[in-house]
Amino acid sequence: MTTVVGVPEELSARVPAEQRGPGLDRDAVRLLVSRGTEVSHHAFVDLPGLLRAGDLLIVNTSPTLAAAVDGRIGHARVVVHFSTRGDDGRWAVELRDPDGTGTTRARAGGPAGTEVHLPGDVRLVLEEPLAPRSPRLWWARMSAPDMPGLLRRHGRPIRYCYTERDQPLSVYQTVFALPSADGSGSAEMPSAARPFTARLVAELVSRGVQFAPITLHTGVASAEAHEPPYPERFAVPEASARLINAAGAGDGRVIAVGTTAVRAVESATGPDGVVRAAEGWTGLVVTPERGVRVVDGLLTGLHEPEASHLLMLEAIAGEAAICRGYDEALRERYLWHEFGDTHLILPTGDPHTEHCSSNCW
Repeated sequence: MTTVVGVPEELSARVPAEQRGPGLDRDAVRLLVSRGTEVSHHAFVDLPGLLRAGDLLIVNTSPTLAAAVDGRIGHARVVVHFSTRGDDGRWAVELRDPDGTGTTRARAGGPAGTEVHLPGDVRLVLEEPLAPRSPRLWWARMSAPDMPGLLRRHGRPIRYCYTERDQPLSVYQTVFALPSADGSGSAEMPSAARPFTARLVAELVSRGVQFAPITLHTGVASAEAHEPPYPERFAVPEASARLINAAGAGDGRVIAVGTTAVRAVESATGPDGVVRAAEGWTGLVVTPERGVRVVDGLLTGLHEPEASHLLMLEAIAGEAAICRGYDEALRERYLWHEFGDTHLILPTGDPHTEHCSSNCW
């Protein structure tokens, strides 16, 4: 795995692009483009000129939930991050301590039987850890059946300390987000798609770029421990599977918008490289050893050094390309996190045979 250095604090994007100056929109971010170890610098609005007719973008339609809710354990204040709805009606949750500045800090999970009092006289009871060796997330049962309603009435978007202030939920919705029938969604925004605007999508369509929607509901990020991602609910519809297979059989490039799109479509791809309609839970972790079967490129944000997403990037582009790209991102002072700049990884057509020999990204 790539050896990395830390992200300077001043490179954290603290507010959305459209709040950084008059006349700006979501697409007012920078775009780093990697083709192997060749790197170029662009604005996100240049994306239509970097793609070509026949290319296909896989986009995640999961809506972002107002997944942070204030609660109490006895007299102690806590914040509950609702991560994932289980098939049995329980939710995977993370308990956090308020830090006094509007954000939260990690706290030890459990023990089983811990009762959290939520607004509206709702009780939440922790039952068991989501993973035996990682007690950060717990399966919990609620006394109220209408959890989506509770989140709408009392929730707010999950916010981390590198951001400047609370934002309305609309700031965390992408242009591709669609409401789900059962109220499910993502605990945190599928942020790679955030810079897209309706205007930019229309321009891409007019140039012959296609879109294949999938759904993957993301859980809470591993902001402290950087564990591998937990199983997440996904769906790849039949129409999207056909579009992806057709693009792969022709001259078009299949480019995932976000690591969530990679995880979903690769989970629906057989060893023969054919994508089939699928839905359910995926625990897939894409690594260089596993590789990718259908995705040619990736549009993504800039990931923290310890994030398991970097393994996925290496699986798509090779270690040398990711090293080179992240070195450039640091040198040119690109911005990190969900409101930050973007990275487009395009195929070169050549096998990835280079290796990174320096301490880099």
